[in-house]
Amino acid sequence: MSVQRTLSMIKPDATARSLTGAINAKLEAAGFRIIAQKRMFLSRAQAEAFYAVHKERAFFDDLCAFMSSGPIVAQVLEADDAVARYRDIMGATNPANAAEGTIRKEFAESIEANSVHGSDSLENAAQEISFFFSGLEIVG
Repeated sequence: MSVQRTLSMIKPDATARSLTGAINAKLEAAGFRIIAQKRMFLSRAQAEAFYAVHKERAFFDDLCAFMSSGPIVAQVLEADDAVARYRDIMGATNPANAAEGTIRKEFAESIEANSVHGSDSLENAAQEISFFFSGLEIVG
C-alpha cells in the first residue's frame, strides 16, 4: 500500500449540528491523519465550480444551494490507500443503505444532507485538494 491524500468535506448539515469533532475523532480512530483543515463558507459560484462535473444532472442546483447554505469544513486526509479507505468509512451516499459504523449511517440526515464528501479517485483527490488548499496549507 502507498500513502495517499484525499479530500474530505464536512457538509453544512453536519457543521450545523457541531459534528466536526465527532467526525474527526472517527477519522483519526480509523488511522487517518488530518494534515490540513479549514472551516469556510462556499459561495454559490464556488459550489458550482467545485461540483461542475455534475452540472447536467437534475440535482445540481439543489446540491449547490445546499453546499452554500452554511459553513463546510474542508480537509486533507492522509493514510495508506486513503481514497478507498475514506470512501469505505463515509458509507453509501444514501444513509439508509450505509453500513453500520460509517459516518453517513451515524450522522447523515438524508441522501441530500449526508454529512460528508470524499474524493472518488486519486486524480480527483489532487484536483479537489488544490481547489481548497495551497501547498503551504498542507502540513504532512
